[in-house]
Amino acid sequence: MTRALTLLSLGAVLALASAPLLAGGNAADGKTKAAACFACHGADGNAVDPQYPRLAGQYNEYIQQALHEYKDGRRDNPIMKGMVATLSDQDIEDIAAYFSSQPNKLDTLKGHIQGD
Repeated sequence: MTRALTLLSLGAVLALASAPLLAGGNAADGKTKAAACFACHGADGNAVDPQYPRLAGQYNEYIQQALHEYKDGRRDNPIMKGMVATLSDQDIEDIAAYFSSQPNKLDTLKGHIQGD
């Protein structure tokens, strides 16, 4: 009985600890919420101007982390700080889900050039 309770408790702790990793956004909602991002990063996250990062195909967790860091000031960029100021955690999850689900056209192009 004690062993079963220990395993059950351990399972609950692991489930709670991994919840943020399993939390996912809605890519369809993210596309709508990311409309303001398209001017610099491209409608599908494949920015054509090299001064703006390509978000397409980037890791979801990385995009979320970056947006939170712009929002709380750990990353200092006045434009991005203004862009994320009103985003909720759900907005950030949705936007990250959208951009991370898009194919990175640069990677696709490299594959064609290399014959992959």
